[in-house]
Amino acid sequence: MRGARSAKFAAGAIAVTMAVTACGGDSGDDGKKSSSGKPEGYVSIEVGEPQNAPIPSDTNESNGSYIVKALFTQLLEHDNEGKPVYLNAESIETEDSKTWTVKLKDGWTFHNGEKVTAQSYVDTWNFAAHIKNNQKNSFWFSDIKGYDDVHPEKGDAKADTMSGLKVVDDLTFTIELSEAVPYFEYKMGYTTWAPLPKSAIEDPKAFAKKPVGNGPYKFEKWNHNKLFQVAAYDKYKGDDKAANKGIQFKNYSTPEAAYQELISGNVDMVRQIASKDLPKYKSDLGDRAIEEPFAGVQSIVPAFYSKPFKDVDPKVIQGLSMAIDRETIAKTVMNGTRDAATSFTPPQVMGNQDLDSPAFKFDPKRAKELVEEGGGIPGNKVWIQYNADGGHKEWITAVCENIRQNTGVECIPDSKPDFQTDLDLRDADKVKGMYRGGWVADYPLNVNFMRELYHTKAEANSGRFSNKEIDELMEKGDNAKTLEASIELYQEAERKMAEQMPAIPVFNYKINAGYGKDVENVTTDWHGDIVVNEVTVK
Repeated sequence: MRGARSAKFAAGAIAVTMAVTACGGDSGDDGKKSSSGKPEGYVSIEVGEPQNAPIPSDTNESNGSYIVKALFTQLLEHDNEGKPVYLNAESIETEDSKTWTVKLKDGWTFHNGEKVTAQSYVDTWNFAAHIKNNQKNSFWFSDIKGYDDVHPEKGDAKADTMSGLKVVDDLTFTIELSEAVPYFEYKMGYTTWAPLPKSAIEDPKAFAKKPVGNGPYKFEKWNHNKLFQVAAYDKYKGDDKAANKGIQFKNYSTPEAAYQELISGNVDMVRQIASKDLPKYKSDLGDRAIEEPFAGVQSIVPAFYSKPFKDVDPKVIQGLSMAIDRETIAKTVMNGTRDAATSFTPPQVMGNQDLDSPAFKFDPKRAKELVEEGGGIPGNKVWIQYNADGGHKEWITAVCENIRQNTGVECIPDSKPDFQTDLDLRDADKVKGMYRGGWVADYPLNVNFMRELYHTKAEANSGRFSNKEIDELMEKGDNAKTLEASIELYQEAERKMAEQMPAIPVFNYKINAGYGKDVENVTTDWHGDIVVNEVTVK
């Protein structure tokens, strides 16, 4: 996710504070409030405005992911050891990795009282996959037989539904894939597979203003660019029930502003500490400071349609990568809170490997030589786009200075006001050179950091990288006979990626977060997300 809980793009800290525009729903403000403006028993966390309305199949960034996970529950998730934990699913079985049978737990309902059934899932996945609905995560359903009929590469759809989905009874459905995919169950741990009620499919625009899910929290109100509020759903059947009465997801213009609000007691949790506050936040917060590694990689991604990188020789990108002193930037600018990346995948996923590639090692002399051998960059100038609300200015500036000093290529930090603007420019193919990319695992396999980011057809491939040999290796991995064989073929694809450089991995993420004096039971998961449903008010 681009960001943090699922394969999503990671924002950093996020948000923009603008004029308030309410979008319906109960205010949730009846009864007592705390001094910070929360209803009694609620907790608050810094989370920025989502790029899109919180519909699971249209959310692939970290702000929206927090909200989607509160409102919706999918078939399963993975624990911190990477093992599947069934949520809405009673069982998921297959004998050949091609045909899968899903049985649902009984008694689950959407927040409007509608029963969650096998038909709910089948209808939702057909909606998500269909080209007319323009869902960002439609590619996630491409393994299912009949996907090409509802989402052709060119022209109109030939069918309304995928032939591979069949309802057996109220709580059972089958999934037939076009080819065997041994890791398919892992993929279904991503929130994009969560079901929607009938109203969402009948009128997506109305639903977007007042979403109805099946998760531990129900929608209350959305003051755009300021606040998204949810309340605990008392009829929720999952084991991950809310331990608090509700959540306020609060937007801030900068991570520095969010941190000051934390210190002042006006927000309970912040997800990321800005660079300037890293040296002091542990002394400020004491045992309420959090620093934990998680399954995410921070990269710089060339836009292969842009003037600097159209038809570029991979040697040029290798040279830019070797110009970056990752270790020093991690130690100084990031105050030791990052680890230098040595591959395209983080250590927390199965199949992670240290590529031991020269392209990931600081070598200023060779960096300049490779840029010159590759024919240089048109205009001898590159830009690195980033979101200003994510705390990235300092390290992006340091990377640009490395590139300038060590290759002679002019490098310009290209700041955008917020993560939503940044993502919209990527989606519209309007990045001038490179962009700051961050990806957090949707499921704990190396596959997730390659197929969803660098396959030619992947929606999250915002740099528009395309390489036939790498695509073929990924597809062989998808259709391998065992999970182990899939992982190995993707490792082979990753070694090839180190030659072609679809991106420049810079850091492995750590979460640097903190919480206030009024809450407790604050923990993080392997995605680097704060587990908000477990947080309690003192």
